Amino acid sequence: MITWPQGYGRRVLAEVDSTNAEAARIAPELAGPEWILGLRQTSGRGRRGRPWADPTGNFAATLIMRPAETPDQVALRSFVASLALHEAFVNATGRSEAFALKWPNDVLLYGGKVAGILLESAGFSGGSVSHIAIGIGVNLIHAPDAANVEQGATRPVSLLSETGAEVDPETFLDLLAAAYAHWETLFTTYGFEPIRTAWLARAARLGEVITARTTRDETTGTFETVDSQGNLVLNTAKGRVAIPAADIFF
Repeated sequence: MITWPQGYGRRVLAEVDSTNAEAARIAPELAGPEWILGLRQTSGRGRRGRPWADPTGNFAATLIMRPAETPDQVALRSFVASLALHEAFVNATGRSEAFALKWPNDVLLYGGKVAGILLESAGFSGGSVSHIAIGIGVNLIHAPDAANVEQGATRPVSLLSETGAEVDPETFLDLLAAAYAHWETLFTTYGFEPIRTAWLARAARLGEVITARTTRDETTGTFETVDSQGNLVLNTAKGRVAIPAADIFF
């Protein structure tokens, strides 16, 4: 029996343009953190404004909250959300070895992308943000056509196709919300270090050569670690390089 975490709201919508957009709309009236699940999402989006396909049966949800930390600390919640997703997947399938975390915010299933995270924040004032929206998309039943994915990018997969586990969106929300509450408490109590350690224990391609690509350049090196600010650290021919944001290619 999954217990819904105390203090978290739960809102399930039959249809919504984007759960992150809905989160921004309800932010001013927020009494506490709240999960928004869209059973059908008509204008989903991923990182850098990319469209996010969301067929019926897949998972599209956003956690909207008002954290009290500085913006750089708030951004570290992508790692909190990644760990929660990993735990939810393991609890849904019983297959801990099947899942890995890809920096900065994807979950891999047998090497294919099964989930992505999109953080959006707003209202910078007095050194803090007014709210943060943690958008999460999961290919529960369907995966996008590989032909629609950027060349060299991780192939998309679905939970059903790779494991045979058929999980409905509301059940997955219950698993995810319970897991997130656990990792959020750890983060707010002890800071980023235990989150960083747990994330690295589940990291994909740690110790291997990878490429980090931005709109301006690309860097290839050995994936050494993630630092205390959440940056990707690569050991390159020119020395250690810390990368705050990029797309990763294997």
